[in-house]
Amino acid sequence: MSAPHTDVEQVEAANTAFYEAMENGDFEELASLWLTPADLGVDETYHDPADTGVVSCVHPGWPVLTGRGEVLRSYALIMANTDYIQFFLTDVHVSVTGDTALVTCTENILSGGPAPEGGDELGPLVGQLVVATNVFRRTSDGWKIWSHHASPVLAETDENGENPDDDTPS
Repeated sequence: MSAPHTDVEQVEAANTAFYEAMENGDFEELASLWLTPADLGVDETYHDPADTGVVSCVHPGWPVLTGRGEVLRSYALIMANTDYIQFFLTDVHVSVTGDTALVTCTENILSGGPAPEGGDELGPLVGQLVVATNVFRRTSDGWKIWSHHASPVLAETDENGENPDDDTPS
């Protein structure tokens, strides 16, 4: 068993790899970071993988996705429809207990959609603030994602329903 500070560093590295795979549009890398039934020593020939060590994911505004296939399909869909995405992680906190780790963070996301018709440049860039919880499990191949849950952070408004930080005239 590794030392606690080493576990934290390894979980931080796994968490970073998850976001880098998204930024790079590397679906194969992203898929390799998610827990599999084999990681839990489950023989899929005799057990339904959906019944053992179910992975789950909640994207902002989406319903809960369960099972490796459903979760990975969601990432394939996101990657296919996002030309550019970059994550700036803040408020990252890692907690490790035994073979389970919990990471909470704020995802400061900058993304761009497809280019306007006939253009070669990205569509407009959009910023979004999301809080996330990532649960990892230790496997023989390192730390793997067991669950990802992300929720949007709502902008604060004053009594007039306006964002006090917004300097744009109404």
